Amino acid sequence: MEIALDPNMPTYSGGLGMLAGDTLRSAADLGAPLVAVTLLYRKGYFRQHLDPAGNQTEEAQQWDPERILKQVESRVSVEIEQRTVHIRAWQYDIAGVDGDTVPVYLLDTNVAENTEADRQLTDSLYGGDDRYRLCQEIILGLGGFALLRKMGHDRIQAYHMNEGHSALLALGLLERRLDQSFAGRVKQLDIDGIRRMCIFTTHTPVPAGHDQFSKPLVKQLLGDDNTSLLEQTQALHDDALNMTYLALRFSGYVNGVAMRHGEVSRGMFPAYAISAITNGVHARTWTSPAFCELFDEYIPGWRTDNNYLRYAISIPLDDIRAAHAKAKATLFHEIRQRTGVELDPSVFTMGFARRASTYKRANLLFQDRERLKRIARDVGPIQIVYAGKAHPRDDGGKKIIRDVFEGAQSLSSAIRTVYVENYDMTWGRLITSGVDIWLNTPMRPQEASGTSGMKAALNGVPSFSVVDGWWAEGWIEGVTGWAIGNTEIVEDPASEVSTLYDKLERQILPMFYGTPNGYTEVMRSAIAMNGSFFNTQRMVQQYLANAYMLREVAPPTPKTKQPVAALTNE
Repeated sequence: MEIALDPNMPTYSGGLGMLAGDTLRSAADLGAPLVAVTLLYRKGYFRQHLDPAGNQTEEAQQWDPERILKQVESRVSVEIEQRTVHIRAWQYDIAGVDGDTVPVYLLDTNVAENTEADRQLTDSLYGGDDRYRLCQEIILGLGGFALLRKMGHDRIQAYHMNEGHSALLALGLLERRLDQSFAGRVKQLDIDGIRRMCIFTTHTPVPAGHDQFSKPLVKQLLGDDNTSLLEQTQALHDDALNMTYLALRFSGYVNGVAMRHGEVSRGMFPAYAISAITNGVHARTWTSPAFCELFDEYIPGWRTDNNYLRYAISIPLDDIRAAHAKAKATLFHEIRQRTGVELDPSVFTMGFARRASTYKRANLLFQDRERLKRIARDVGPIQIVYAGKAHPRDDGGKKIIRDVFEGAQSLSSAIRTVYVENYDMTWGRLITSGVDIWLNTPMRPQEASGTSGMKAALNGVPSFSVVDGWWAEGWIEGVTGWAIGNTEIVEDPASEVSTLYDKLERQILPMFYGTPNGYTEVMRSAIAMNGSFFNTQRMVQQYLANAYMLREVAPPTPKTKQPVAALTNE
């Protein structure tokens, strides 16, 4: 539904889009034969404005695709409310490190043949009501499938539905199969045939995060025949179209995005075999220029083989410190230019830049302000860089931003805090590389994976995080970073708040100011142990081996049976 391709293209809202873009960048690096489909979003996600109290307002993030993309000649259409909606596509080519490319098709309904309302269906990312969202998912799933066929991509062996938004692809595949078989009715053989081709990755460990639409709305938009087809295949769940269950029903390989998320997903969907492939980030994209130069000097093969980052463990500590100082200076310069706030490069700087959602708890650091003030006064000075957008309809997320502003204001005499507006891909690169520690405080087990800490690790920035998502795999206490709270899946807010302050006061700040070599060793270990593994090069290789080459279908029950993946030379 979203892909972060270029800083000048606001076709993403956060981590899911960043992950999609990084996946395709690594696919291009590896020469993998992939093609991707998303929507165009002429009005983007939104541009964020924050007043002095932290109140968020939004405006459209208009951009001109004609200046960046090339239009595809082929056009397709879908039926919505018994009306033909015409779709054109724009192409963006992702170039890999050795010159291979992965094309991305961005679907656009803003064409003269459509009604004014239909022309706006691909305007806004995650905008509108349920009707608008289902229309977009029809365009993505059915329209995207139609475009691939029209473009001559007729040898596709695997269709990867990245989150449930594109799950109506399964309906398109089923219609094609029935047209070819002339059977007239759906058999289990047809469902199994589609499952051999489909892969589904779920990213959401909470039920509220899964799109679902009422049966009357489905009938209204998709028509009686398609609704009947969904019913025949038992794709409707509790008399509604739940896009996650639709994807699960028609996918032969299903995975979560971290080992712990796989466990949580198997608990949510016990009738399905769910594996796990832990997310990563694209190393070349998220490594700062200073560390790129450093790695080029000491590890010349790292760009084409991220495994070589393991050898960062032998880079001299002084050189790690010098590269980080450059990245920190670059971030502080940009903050000064954009906000007028002057930060001190010698001061311990904490970073928190994520989508402003209640479960991410950006305000957790301010739970005991007097203690935080005392730590900064008695142990060592602290400054904080925040960033993140709340969805326009997420009042809880907007309140989190206001809480951060209020907490920062109450501590302004002791701790300097800056909240950067309009967090995007450019700011993401700057902040993840320029702070001294990456703070992450999600409610467990709601962090499916998280990738911001992986970006920080590539730049020698250790994580200080609740043990959830990827950090359950990347965390080695005092070696790659530090844990907040206990290590169990069950949430324990009191323990988290207590250990946050205890470790900051007794371990992290004393090490940063008292034994800088010790702190730099943690920075170096974060690169060698986390940067070398939590990257999309490794992740895409796992998808290629375990998911895309699937030849046999695992039955949906029981959950103990795992899908069979066959490596072939076909």
